[in-house]
Amino acid sequence: MAITMMQLAKEFENRKPMQSGHKLCPGCGAPLVARWALMVAEHLGYRPVISFATGCMEVSSSTYPYSSWNVPYIHNAFENSAATISGVETAYKALVKRGKIEDKKQVFFAFGGDGGTYDIGFQSLSGAVERGHNFVYILYDNEGYMNTGNQRSGSTPPSSMTTTAPVGSASVGKVQFKKNITEAIAMHGRVYVAQASVANPMDYFKKIENAITFDGPAFVNVFSPCVRFWRVDPSQTRVVSQLALDTHYWPLYEVDRGIYKINYKPKNVKPVIEFMKAQGRFKNILKSKNADEVVEKIQKEVDRRWNRLLRMEEATKDNPEEIMFDFGN
Repeated sequence: MAITMMQLAKEFENRKPMQSGHKLCPGCGAPLVARWALMVAEHLGYRPVISFATGCMEVSSSTYPYSSWNVPYIHNAFENSAATISGVETAYKALVKRGKIEDKKQVFFAFGGDGGTYDIGFQSLSGAVERGHNFVYILYDNEGYMNTGNQRSGSTPPSSMTTTAPVGSASVGKVQFKKNITEAIAMHGRVYVAQASVANPMDYFKKIENAITFDGPAFVNVFSPCVRFWRVDPSQTRVVSQLALDTHYWPLYEVDRGIYKINYKPKNVKPVIEFMKAQGRFKNILKSKNADEVVEKIQKEVDRRWNRLLRMEEATKDNPEEIMFDFGN
């Protein structure tokens, strides 16, 4: 996308599909995730329809009787954002086929956080992707149930302080590494998936463009810090996000129907403890007697996943015609 951030912002402000005045915390990554996606849609000339799962973003931007949304918008329960948008997309195609409405450039966005995607909403998301609906699902990944007070989720990393898996002298907190949901969706086959970050908006813009123009289901997982429960200063959102990239904790990559491409390979890779030390949520574990053991386990898993990505990229770039899924919707 040969366009600057300023150009996109100017186009966005002409129509303001998402208004200011929401109640999200200063430094929160979630509104950037939504606004930037709408900026790209506006630039490409698409009209958005939005389905939003219950979560921080939803309760802060559409609290009755107020709303920050200036586009068709549907509030859903945790579990059914993808199901709802798949129904809207099907109804749209049916109305176009019957000549009831004119076929225009339309994009169907579904948004969700950890609960609406990793856990409670995974079933409806998997079903919508498997059926091949033409929609874009965007996950703002803040690694916990932040809307309800920082409970552990399938995305929460090991030994991060949460209310349901506390860290202290008697417990190291959650022991499981975060679910690799990006890979889980990629394995559905004919789908475009990507990992992005608020630390790299231009990379995110390009991936949203790819997702919108992809003929079929698309899924974009965006690293989106929660400054409140990660215990970081609001001014450090981008700094923490960049550390996630530079430690390989959060790789930027995309998978187009089975073909892998890594979008960022840091020249000076940092140890994962640098990412952990930048956040208060790891303070308890880093002070404990178990600190070295926990950090070593996290580092090994980060390295394992990164090395797997390198192998997948290498394996799929040489023979794409043998690998690429190409089943119809």
